[in-house]
Amino acid sequence: MEMNSPVGSNALDAQGLVGKPLDRVDGRMKVTGGARYAYEMQQDNVLYGFVVEASIGKGTIRSIDTRAAEKAPGVALVLTHRNAPAQGTGNHREAHPVLTGPQVTRYGQPVAFVIAESFEEARAAAYLVDIKYDRAVGKYALRANLGAARVPRPSDSQPADSAVGDFAGALASAPVQLDVTYATPLQSHAMMEPHATLAMWDGDKLILHTANQMLNQGQQVIATTLKIPVENIRLISPFIGGGFGGKLWVNADAVLAAIAARELKRPVKVALTRQQIFHVTTHRSDTIQRLRLGTDRDGRILAIGHDVFSGNLPSEQTYEGAALQTRTLYAGPNRLTRHRLVPLDIPVASSMRAPGESVGLMALECAMDELAEKLNLDPIELRIRNEPGEDPEQHIPFSSRHLIACMQEGARRFGWDKRNPKPGQIRDGRWLVGMGMAAATRGNPLRLSKAKVRLDSDGLATVRMAMTDIGTGTYTILAQITADMLGLPMERIRVELGDTNFPEAAGSGGSFGSGSSGSALFEACQVLREKLAQLAGMDARTARFANGCIEFEEQSIPLTKLIAGGGIEADGEIRPGRTAQEFSQQSYGAHFAEVGVDEDTGEVRVRRMLGVFTAGRVLNAKTARSQAIGGMVFGVGAALHEGMTLDPRFGYFVNRDLAEYLVPVHADIPAIDAMFLSELDDKSNPLKSKGIGELGICGAGASIGNAVYNACGVRIRNYPITLDKLLSGLPVRA
Repeated sequence: MEMNSPVGSNALDAQGLVGKPLDRVDGRMKVTGGARYAYEMQQDNVLYGFVVEASIGKGTIRSIDTRAAEKAPGVALVLTHRNAPAQGTGNHREAHPVLTGPQVTRYGQPVAFVIAESFEEARAAAYLVDIKYDRAVGKYALRANLGAARVPRPSDSQPADSAVGDFAGALASAPVQLDVTYATPLQSHAMMEPHATLAMWDGDKLILHTANQMLNQGQQVIATTLKIPVENIRLISPFIGGGFGGKLWVNADAVLAAIAARELKRPVKVALTRQQIFHVTTHRSDTIQRLRLGTDRDGRILAIGHDVFSGNLPSEQTYEGAALQTRTLYAGPNRLTRHRLVPLDIPVASSMRAPGESVGLMALECAMDELAEKLNLDPIELRIRNEPGEDPEQHIPFSSRHLIACMQEGARRFGWDKRNPKPGQIRDGRWLVGMGMAAATRGNPLRLSKAKVRLDSDGLATVRMAMTDIGTGTYTILAQITADMLGLPMERIRVELGDTNFPEAAGSGGSFGSGSSGSALFEACQVLREKLAQLAGMDARTARFANGCIEFEEQSIPLTKLIAGGGIEADGEIRPGRTAQEFSQQSYGAHFAEVGVDEDTGEVRVRRMLGVFTAGRVLNAKTARSQAIGGMVFGVGAALHEGMTLDPRFGYFVNRDLAEYLVPVHADIPAIDAMFLSELDDKSNPLKSKGIGELGICGAGASIGNAVYNACGVRIRNYPITLDKLLSGLPVRA
């Protein structure tokens, strides 16, 4: 099926299991230890690997002495650039070559790989590898190297720059103007499960049990890197302990384990330590963002401009698309957005939860708050006055858009009318209390996905696809879709995911996972319904599937009777089509936050949060709410806690563990709630759903930043908002 036109009514429009707040079908396995993750997979005669990282930011390996390591107890092999095989090349989305030469391009780059009989022996021997370097001058800090910025190549069909009308002229003549610069820090994905791989070879066939969000994509990267046919590679990843984008792409653990296992003809297992993850894998770039807004005296935007600087390795083209949402969120006839990429000699920057919008809205939505104060307008009213009737840059209709409804319902539920617009007026003991809000938006892509569903004579339906579940509830959602489409109870559905031997799937990422995989499954079930109807002598368009039967008028035939003595299966596929070009597709929401700021210390405490969202058909009310709240917690971290500290002398991330890279803990999160307004989007996909996984983080941090300003009158434009930045601006107690 190709999405070329809006979908009509279908089987999911009936009140069934889809949408219900059902428990996760894989929940019991996870809490009892039955769900096996990559590092927990067992294999006889396994060896263990440990990565040796470069201890300089840029330069050349002058000498490398592995003799002591090779003689250490249990060591089977030490790989370096001197004995590693030739590999394919490309950026990190195309290939991941390791140990290819003496050049060091970034701190933490793998420069040796020690394989031994146990993890402890491999780790101990790794410290015996003696490496001498010739250091070179590197460029490490974004702000210090803005002069080297270049225009990056387009990302996902989006140009780096966009321009509509006469931005400069309209801004210069606008009665009300705002020109502010915001900065967001380097961030780590900080997922719970570390990157890990178990590699083994069966002749010329490679099997990788690996933590990877997008298996078919990873399969191709491994093939390019190792220069072997893609059909000779199998990636298996049924459970992933969080990813947030950090496991979208193949990392060094998979490639090193595969090379070592081929060389030693034994399975090799490797897990990166928490400290290694910070340098060996990817991260989110820091950004510097300039917002320029010009309005008439009634607050209608005449000019809107958003310039973004981010950094990456010189060989990379990935940039942080933090101005992308600015192209579509608010109306305005004169517009300019630009992205610039600064070549830096630090580890690869790549996608992290809600790439672009997450940090872009932290700047845009706070700038809108500043503009509202300048205009003496309520922040919600300012946004309503700039609600576009169509996509303001593409000039195409929205597939569905209920942002105003989200803001108004959130305001009613949160008690927004009690907010004092003048900062620093509300006190609760020593706490200065304030409220803030921000809009949320996230793109809604659809990607190629396939699925197979089989119904056996015992009435058990089995779903298979190479889709992954990174803790978001994919197993449950796919079971619900199958149950409704075939009229079976949930306990008669078996969902098998995470294996490239299964039909190709988009994987988990970009908020396209459930829509893409679920739509492929919908189509497979639709084909199966037609086959079953034909066997029953019924018309699939009018037949009803319920209670394990196919029914029409007074006739009811058990499905098991139709396929007695055998099974029946069907394949499905979804592809993006014309609706992706003819309609502007996003999910929307509104965040509300209340914070307290200690008037003496500047400590910030979030007191309560509410998110109100629209994202098409909600496939599972419980997992959707969980995803939204998780994103909002992510936003708390982005606003108040998270930031990797870079030593600009050496290109080294100083706080490379979860003791010093701060993320929110239970004590940081108070009353927090999320709700979804009813919506169907028939231009999105056959499910009429939209992406949810990343929507919750978009705008959440900005609502906290705006609440902090309302509480104490200090506007922090350099995230995270920490007490040292607030102290000097706090009002003096009378």
